[in-house]
Amino acid sequence: MSEEAARDLIALPEAGMNNEIPSNGGVPVIGVESVDINSKDKEREKPALLVGPCLNGDSKVNTGAEVGNSEVEYIESENLNDVEDVDTSLKTLLTGLESKDWILVCEALNDVRRLSLFHKEAMVDMLGNVISLVVKSLKNPRSAVCKTAIMASADIFKAYCDSIVDLMDPLLVQLLLKSSQDKRFVCEAAEKALIAMTTWVSPSLLLPKLQPNLKHRNPRIRAKASSCFSRSVPRLGVEGIKAYGIENLIRIAASQLSDQLPESREAARTLLLELQNIYEKALNVTPPPVVSEDPETISVSGDPETISWEHFCQSKLSPLSAQAVLRVTNLTREGIVLAS
Repeated sequence: MSEEAARDLIALPEAGMNNEIPSNGGVPVIGVESVDINSKDKEREKPALLVGPCLNGDSKVNTGAEVGNSEVEYIESENLNDVEDVDTSLKTLLTGLESKDWILVCEALNDVRRLSLFHKEAMVDMLGNVISLVVKSLKNPRSAVCKTAIMASADIFKAYCDSIVDLMDPLLVQLLLKSSQDKRFVCEAAEKALIAMTTWVSPSLLLPKLQPNLKHRNPRIRAKASSCFSRSVPRLGVEGIKAYGIENLIRIAASQLSDQLPESREAARTLLLELQNIYEKALNVTPPPVVSEDPETISVSGDPETISWEHFCQSKLSPLSAQAVLRVTNLTREGIVLAS
């Protein structure tokens, strides 16, 4: 082999050579193939990362559960635009929500949001059917449909407030369930929808809807219901708590102190501390005066002091429940004293 040929062989890159040595012992045959050194990395990244447009112009990274959903844009309520034609949107709304094309379903759910926020009166007559189909979308295994339905639920609560109370039972159960699922972006959206519910629906109407879910067989639903219940009670105000019955609220909170999940127990503790604060500031009751039966010696007697929180709990609860409630409230009070 000439020196020039040898130099050419040495100059070839090692990564791109396939050396085959013939059986007759002749000169090796060298094949060069084009190799993309980043191809393996690209293949590895492809299924784990999708980038889709975001409303504010930045790139939105969808990972994990959101793979395949890059066509869907999650628009915050304040950034929603009005529908182009109200009549057309209303005529096609139910058909879109029932479609087997999940992208069309998401578009219809966004129309539900727009109509709720901009033309809520126009959708009132079909609200029952709309909510039923929104619940169906909440059960959809495709996460993009589910999240869009959750966002639609939040806007429905904001728009219709107390008028949907009679329609909200199946919607409530699904939101409680979705807020406790493993997919983080679904949980976060459902949690926002539950906050919208406790913000826009009157607590006097909402609490009776939440109460059965405090005993639900699914512990995660119980936990989320307990958090919503705890968040709603203070919105009753003093007069509302009087009307609902503070002893009933204390019993409900006491029953959650022994629940399986920490979230339920923490919500119960928060509620009990709130009830104790309200009771001691505004609801503690002075015992009624005792009037002597002798008309000639009319006298009024009675302890001028108010009934303490401890005495009230012991008189209204079973011994075990009273002990559990007072342990929570007294320990917290002792902690505040020590901290000060």
